[in-house]
Order: sequence, then C-alpha cells, then structure tokens
Amino acid sequence: MIRSATRSFSPGDSDSSRGLDLPLIGSAAILLLFGLAALFSIDYDGGSRWFAKQLGLAVVGLVPFLLFYKVPAAFWHRVASVIYGVNIAMLLAVQVIGSTVGGAQRWLILGPIQFQPSEFSKIALAFTLAAFYVNRMDDIRRPSTFILSVLHTAPSVLLVFKQPHLGGTLTLLGVWLVVTIVAGVPWRFIGYAFLALVVMGAVAWNVPGILTDEQRGRVIGFFNPDPKGDGYQQGRALVAIGSGGAFGTGYLRGDLKAAGSVPENQTDFVLTVVGEEGGLFGLALLMSAFAFFFYRCWTASHRAPDLFQRVAGAGILAAIAFHFVANVGMNLSWLPVVGLWLPFISYGGTALWMCMAAVGFFASCK
Repeated sequence: MIRSATRSFSPGDSDSSRGLDLPLIGSAAILLLFGLAALFSIDYDGGSRWFAKQLGLAVVGLVPFLLFYKVPAAFWHRVASVIYGVNIAMLLAVQVIGSTVGGAQRWLILGPIQFQPSEFSKIALAFTLAAFYVNRMDDIRRPSTFILSVLHTAPSVLLVFKQPHLGGTLTLLGVWLVVTIVAGVPWRFIGYAFLALVVMGAVAWNVPGILTDEQRGRVIGFFNPDPKGDGYQQGRALVAIGSGGAFGTGYLRGDLKAAGSVPENQTDFVLTVVGEEGGLFGLALLMSAFAFFFYRCWTASHRAPDLFQRVAGAGILAAIAFHFVANVGMNLSWLPVVGLWLPFISYGGTALWMCMAAVGFFASCK
C-alpha cells in the first residue's frame, strides 16, 4: 500500500515551490518532435498535411497542459463526481449523436472540433476512481469497497466497448487495475476479478454478436497470420521495420513509406516510419526517450505529497504506458492489433491533448 498523505492541497495553494520539471517536459517535447518528424516524412512523399495539422494540434494542446499544471490536485479531487457525470454524459452522447468513421462510432463533433470522449475517459477514470478510493481509505480492505469500485468503472468500460473500441476498453481496465493495486486493495480481490474477466472473455469469444467480425479477425490473424487477410497490416509493418536494418534508409528516404506500403502509418503504424528510416538505432533512441519519460512520470507521481495525486498519477501513467506497450507490440507482431495510438507520435488531436494534459498533471505533482 502506498504511504498516506503528508499534506493536502486547496485551490489557493502554490504549485511552483519546486519549479517546472524540465526533465519531464523535455522528454515529452523530444517524443513530440519524433512524432512531428515522422509525420513530416510521410507528407514529404504523400502530399498530405499530417505535419501541419499535428503542429496546430500541439499548439492547442498547450491549453490542457497549462490547465492540469496550474489547477491544484485538491480541485480535481473535490469535483470528481462532476467529472464522472460529464464523462458518462459524453460517452452516452457518442451513442446518440456520435460520428461514425470506419464502422466505429467514437467521435463527437462540436463545430470545427472533433474529439473522442473515450480518450477523456482514461483521465476521468483515473481521477474519479482515485477519489473513490482515497475517500474510503479506512474501508479499503472491505469487499464492499472493491465491489463498488467495479460498479464505478463498469459504465465507462461498457460504453467504450459498445462504440466498438476494444483497445480503449482494455486501457480502461488497465487503469482500474493499476489504481486498485496502488490504492492498496487486497490482492485476493484482484485475483477474483481476473478470473471473472477470463470467464467474460471466453463468453465474449464464443457468443456471437459480442465481438465484431473485425475484432475477432484481428485476434485470429495474430495467431494465424494471413499476409493477404487479417494479418496484412502487421505483415507490412514488419517488412517496413526490417528494411531499415541497423541504421535505416535515412530520413525522408523510406521507399516503403513513400509507396504507402503500410496502411495507417500516420496513426497506429507510425512506428514503421521510424523503423524504416531510422533503423534499429532510431528505434533505440525512441525507446530510450519513452523510458526516460515514463521514469520521470513515475518519479513525479511517487514523490507527490498528496495521496490523491499519487493514486491518480498511477492510473494516468498506466493508460499512457498501456498505449505504448500495445502499439509497439502490434507493430512488431508481438500483440494483436487493437487500434491504440503511440503516445506523442501518432497523429490525432484528442490523443495528443490527453498526453499533454498528463504531462501537465505530472509536472504539478510537487
């Protein structure tokens, strides 16, 4: 169990006693530059405008960064019930008026702004579940607390699953798991939950209509690859990454990238651009940047003087780390394709804003 809080925040508290966490923000900036460089390279051959769009989205992302950096943790703790209601309301709105792209109804459009509420759900769940546990620390080992945490999480998970968004669903489950462990819930309860999830997974696989044909196909394609079928994207990704060799073909010189060999190489498979043009050396640099970034996030969360910050920070870090592991895994054919972006690297406004908000939150942990 994590240590208890040493002091609490109020909205008027100063958050600048230790200054800006330059290593944390610097590592995030390096990752963002990696992503912008990859998107510029895609535009260089394809005539697209991913780079310009992402650059503009990054500028807008300064707003959530500053918001989560400047607003004290106690405020998020106090308005957790409001955050929970807004989160569920937006997910319900997706089901009613959401925009459908590629067979998935995940987006809300407000004028010129298009965003995915499922991305907001990841931070929202980390905040609201952390508040739930912190408010019940005296009863943290009671079965009732554990059961209520499951009921707290279930609406978000079910609504995201219905979009359908299997990757988002798994990310939310990962947030619940990490927050629950860090909060100090007994391991035996977590074991029971794991067994329940295994049973539910078996039911979902065997009962028609729960999983979409695309979701089933991606899992089948992972265990039984078909280069011309469900395993096509991963097969092309491996070819592109492998073609880079030790030091890559050189920046802007990726032939497979130029030919559009890997579908969705601006989002889910952007890692193939780094692998082809930067080779093993470029991938090692990128992985090192991620490792340092995750270390700084963990350090910031761990040293936070407020219990809510530590528990919520663990959940936010879990969400970003899960995206990283899942995306790298599916690019290297270590994991099935679940449609999760690579933090800071993949194109996408809501994804980038979530990451920048997370940086702001971790930078405020002092």
